[in-house]
This record gives sequence, C-alpha cells and structure tokens, in this order.
Amino acid sequence: MKFYWIKTHWIIKKIFNNYIWDVSNDKKTVYLTFDDGPIPEVTTWVLNQLQEYNVKATFFCIGDNINKHPALFIKIITDGHAVGNHTHNHLNGWTTPNDTYIENIKKCEEVMHSDTFINSQPKIFRPPYGKITMGQSKLLRSLGYKIIMWDVLSADFDQKINKQECLNNVLSNIESGSIIVFHDSIKAFKNLEYVLPNTLRYLQNNDFECAIL
Repeated sequence: MKFYWIKTHWIIKKIFNNYIWDVSNDKKTVYLTFDDGPIPEVTTWVLNQLQEYNVKATFFCIGDNINKHPALFIKIITDGHAVGNHTHNHLNGWTTPNDTYIENIKKCEEVMHSDTFINSQPKIFRPPYGKITMGQSKLLRSLGYKIIMWDVLSADFDQKINKQECLNNVLSNIESGSIIVFHDSIKAFKNLEYVLPNTLRYLQNNDFECAIL
C-alpha cells in the first residue's frame, strides 16, 4: 500500500500555501525536477537525455553527494540547469530536531556555494520525503529559501510499481504549471530509464515547454 500522493490535491496546496506546488501559466510550461543526486551512474544519463531533447530541469542535490562528485555538480550547472538544496544527508524533517535539520541544510548550502562552484543559483529547497515541520519551514523561509514541493510525483523510487505504471503516474497528471518529481538515484533508475525518455517525447509531441525553477 502506498502512502503518497501522485497528484497533489488542491486542498493540500491551499492548506500549505507557503510552499510552491506548481507555477500557474497559460503557456503549457512544466517544471521537471530531480532529487537525490548527483550520482554518476544516473545523473550523467539524465543530463544526456535532457540534452537530447534540449530541455532544462532543476536538480535538488544532496550535499554529501556534491562532495563526492563535484565535477558532476558543476556539469549540471554549466549545462544550464538549476540546482536546489536537498539537505546534506537526506534528513527526514519529521524525525529531526529543528536545529539539527537547519544546520544540515546550511552544511549543504556551504558546499553548493563554496568558492569552487558557481554560486549564483537561487535559494530553493525541497525536503526529502516531502516531510518538513511548520517550524522548520518558517526558519528556512526566514533564511530566504523558497520551499519547492510538487504537483506530480512519478514515484519512480517505488520498487513495487512497474515502469508503465510509473509513466502513467506522470502522463495522466501533467498539466500546464506542473512541477514533476523524478529521482536521479540508483534505486529509481529501473523506472526512470523507461519513464524519462517517454515523458520527454510526450512533452515534445504535445507542445509543452520545460523551464527551471
């Protein structure tokens, strides 16, 4: 049994209106996002797919993975994509004290904006698992962060669904303004390898444009 929303209900968006769930527009523009990288075995493949379709996306990166793969992080940026903070160690906000959670995010920020890297990226954050407390949210917003959630969850991470189900999660729910979540992780790759090229093809064939956050 799954415990997540594929299409985020409008009531959730209304209740948690301090978070960004979608970006309303009438231009058939959507926003592809990738969580958990950079991972060489997957992120490199994702970048190649995006380049093939001339599409830009937003990558919510884990600080520890940036430390391990700095050249790949730089490539994400130099390829014209946006990057956001996904904590340093993929922490669950619901089970982490506020001070520990914020310090972990700051640690990721230090890695992302060190002198080694391009530091002109916007301050955007996506909570791992989508789990963040109101207190943590308030603290982050006071630090200048925009909290980016999602309108469509591919659930590529779910080992109990097959690749066609995963694709249907995306294609049956996309609409103008949708923020769509994929994961450039080893765990998700079984589904992502099928779903991402088919999604990109669908967007191209149906005159959607992709933008960064």
